[in-house]
Amino acid sequence: MKIGIVGAAGRMGRMLIAAVLAADGAELAGGTEAAAHPDMGRDLGDLVGLASAGVVLSSDPRALFDISDAVIDFTVPTATAAHAVLAGETGTALVVGTTGLNPEQQSAIASASAKTAIVQAANFSMGVNVLLGLVEKAAAILPANYDIEILDMHHHHKVDAPSGTALALGHAAAAGRNQVLDDVACKSRDGIIGARPQGEIGFATLRGGDVVGDHTVIYAGPGERVEIAHKASSREVFANGAVHGALWGCTQPPGLYSMKDVLAL
Repeated sequence: MKIGIVGAAGRMGRMLIAAVLAADGAELAGGTEAAAHPDMGRDLGDLVGLASAGVVLSSDPRALFDISDAVIDFTVPTATAAHAVLAGETGTALVVGTTGLNPEQQSAIASASAKTAIVQAANFSMGVNVLLGLVEKAAAILPANYDIEILDMHHHHKVDAPSGTALALGHAAAAGRNQVLDDVACKSRDGIIGARPQGEIGFATLRGGDVVGDHTVIYAGPGERVEIAHKASSREVFANGAVHGALWGCTQPPGLYSMKDVLAL
């Protein structure tokens, strides 16, 4: 399967290039960046410190979608929405790891999924997707007087908060309690806020250093506390999961899928 990478020269893009080159059954179709990028025209294998890949960094996403069976996108919301339109027009499977999309941008992805397979996840780590299942199960089992708090920490370059993974964990916890997250979420606290309402799902965000991604879900009850955590030490776990999702998505009919579908969880 020919897999393309948009945003190929970024930190995650380089990880994705290496993961595609190492994956059985995958061939690197190409990669794109903004036209002014200093690495424009450079061989993608050389870009990541590997042997020549025979394809170079380009600035034409349309051409990349035309030649790819699947494209992986860990860019920014505005670019991802545009790439979703291209995926729908070309029938190319799309893997979306971008977070922080607004309703209009998410609508573009949903519209494109009527024409091609789109795999979208807040986190492509297999461990995190197992964590999501555990969080929902624990929320369903523990009594309502166990307060749920979600903590996420990432590197200082991350631009959205809470993280997409933290929000996914919030949705899982809310689902376990038959709640809608938007009805019970508390994403910031400051000043005299009063007692914590029962049933609230709280979020705390930390940013600093080069932390790849740490997430902890805390169930604080009378006399005890349960914590379920995942810590990523390398972006390779996200890249490998995304490539797995791309290979799976190439074989699927049009639709909007998640890693839950890919892993048959």
